[in-house]
Amino acid sequence: MYTAEQTREIQKDSNRFLKENATAEEIATLREVLRFHEYRYYVMNDPLVADAEYDQLYKQLEAIEKQHPELITPASPTQRVGSTLNAAFPTVQHLVPMLSLDNSYNAEDLYDFDRKARELTGLAVVEYCVEPKFDGASISLIYENDMLVRGATRGDGVEGEDITTNIKQIKSIPLSAPFSRYGITQVEIRGEIILTKDVFKKYNDALMEQGLPPLANPRNAASGSLRQKDPRNVAKRNLDAFLYHISYYTTADGYTLSLDGEPNDTLPQSKYLRTHGGSLDMLWDCGFRSPKKEKLVLKGIDEVIKHVHDFEEMRDTLPYEIDGMVVKVNDFALQDKMGMTTHHPRWAIAFKFKARQATTRLKAVEFQVGRTGAVTPVAKLEPVHIGGVTVSSISIHNEDYIKEKDLKIGDSVLIERAGDVIPQIVKSLPEVRTGDEVNIKFPRQCPVCSSELFKEEGEAVWRCINIDCPAQVVERIIHFVSKDAMDIKNFGEANVRKFYELQLLKDVPGIYRLDFDVIGKMEGFGKKSIDNLKTAIEASKQQSLHRLVYALGIRYVGETTAKTLANAVNNINDFAHKTEEDLQQMEDVGIKVAQSIYRFFHNDQNLAMLKELEELGLQLNNQKKTAAGDSTLKEQTFLFTGTLNKLKRSEAEAMVEAHGGKIVSGVSSKLNYLVVGEDAGSKLEKAKKINTIKIISEDDFLKLIAQ
Repeated sequence: MYTAEQTREIQKDSNRFLKENATAEEIATLREVLRFHEYRYYVMNDPLVADAEYDQLYKQLEAIEKQHPELITPASPTQRVGSTLNAAFPTVQHLVPMLSLDNSYNAEDLYDFDRKARELTGLAVVEYCVEPKFDGASISLIYENDMLVRGATRGDGVEGEDITTNIKQIKSIPLSAPFSRYGITQVEIRGEIILTKDVFKKYNDALMEQGLPPLANPRNAASGSLRQKDPRNVAKRNLDAFLYHISYYTTADGYTLSLDGEPNDTLPQSKYLRTHGGSLDMLWDCGFRSPKKEKLVLKGIDEVIKHVHDFEEMRDTLPYEIDGMVVKVNDFALQDKMGMTTHHPRWAIAFKFKARQATTRLKAVEFQVGRTGAVTPVAKLEPVHIGGVTVSSISIHNEDYIKEKDLKIGDSVLIERAGDVIPQIVKSLPEVRTGDEVNIKFPRQCPVCSSELFKEEGEAVWRCINIDCPAQVVERIIHFVSKDAMDIKNFGEANVRKFYELQLLKDVPGIYRLDFDVIGKMEGFGKKSIDNLKTAIEASKQQSLHRLVYALGIRYVGETTAKTLANAVNNINDFAHKTEEDLQQMEDVGIKVAQSIYRFFHNDQNLAMLKELEELGLQLNNQKKTAAGDSTLKEQTFLFTGTLNKLKRSEAEAMVEAHGGKIVSGVSSKLNYLVVGEDAGSKLEKAKKINTIKIISEDDFLKLIAQ
């Protein structure tokens, strides 16, 4: 970024500012000095001045700006730290959706990825760019006319939370960057917020000195830090950032690149944005901490496989946590040619490192009861640090699992984090037993309500079938208010348990009868928090029928099946009149699912609960179905495949439902229309073999809707 001669000149300026009183006219140079030293410290990790010297320079600038407030600019180093609280983080839409990456865990997966890449590009050998997969919190940044104007969390990939003020506290993210040097007027870049291992350890040590529990891992610490209400607290966390992807940009002459299409060779940025590796170089040259040094451009998948395995061996030498490597087709034109699915780009894959392993002692087993009555044994372990996480509890699933692993209380056990995420017990170590170990006795009565447990033939899970079991009641309420169900914000698991213990809440309908006069006298519940909770509860009464179906917690009924069920009726009570055979005629509803749904809607207690919810004002009608009435698409089923050019997938599906049609999840004889976009895959090939399916284009679909 700076030549050796420029560095010497800037250091001379640094010394002069330290000795003399800078005038207002010198403020621009002083800012450049500070920005340079921030870059050396936070990006290069190679400071040229001591912390105390930097602090003197910073205070010098603060003094000048105080005397001349008219000269303060948004890019000044003094403008990073905010002094006001963020009451809320509004939701903002990304310029380009942030897709997930497909995962691989072995060389075979990478060979398969390479085979598809060669087929889609028509090349015999593909060039890849390989870089670390940082274990942090994903962010999206937008710069306009060289200024940072917005920072957002990943969110759901389409929308995220606006955390611009908190992003500005991270010193390795420049407030301004010279994109105009490359002809770029607006750019959206992606990256990861991390805590280095040293910073994370210091932070946890400080927490423990205060008697507070340590944080589990750097990733959670980074994610939680970004959502601090006070930006000054964010600044204290010493967060770091890697920026590794340009998703969108526009130029002064109106040229736009999104989703990594092929750049125009006549533009000044073309040599950088011809390849992914080139874009990382440009980000580095603009002052970002990009993985320029960590990346490697390789020809062919064999070199990639060797590199990722070599990198895995030295992962512990890095100052930050990584959980794998990201392999990307290097050429942007080829990326554009390969395209993407609705979930992930076809031109990139994440190679996940092997699970971490450690040994510890199994101290005890607790038995927990879930919302469906399933009794799950949970192993309590001597805490052990594994892959950046301290593990002290692990689910051991069921009685058969305990027998299969030959687990005893007091055993030494080998544990791992499968996929670097979920802790698992691999095996016990019977060869080191002392004879003091105790067999794990699975209960035959519910550990909460003492009812007899029941195990269905062919299943491994013991269940409490007492519908009034307190543990099940609490778990059902927690599920009912959750984000994917009725989405009652500000409720949460802690409040459900608290209200239940205080007998303010005893069942699902009780959510809508809460005594807020009593709650208002409780610690932690001010007027604002109560008003927010009241508003969220009232709003939930108008949730779509499929959310209510899912919220009921019917066994085997997930979100997709809940939508199928909701679309099949005018009112939820219609299910009380359907047979198991009727239910099996629905898409993706098999024998076990149909039996579960039938039992739920032929249970008097459940029907009484639904009647109670309706009396309390909940929406039990299928508003979409009622509104659609007799439409041209009534009872017609649709499935979309490939990339649509004129509509978002969600928009197209909403059009179908608004006109009385139904969305299904797979190709079968029950499918009427397959709408094919670009880069359609196996669904198209399967549909061609079923004569009754009508295969139409996006334009054909729009004409059908218009009719």
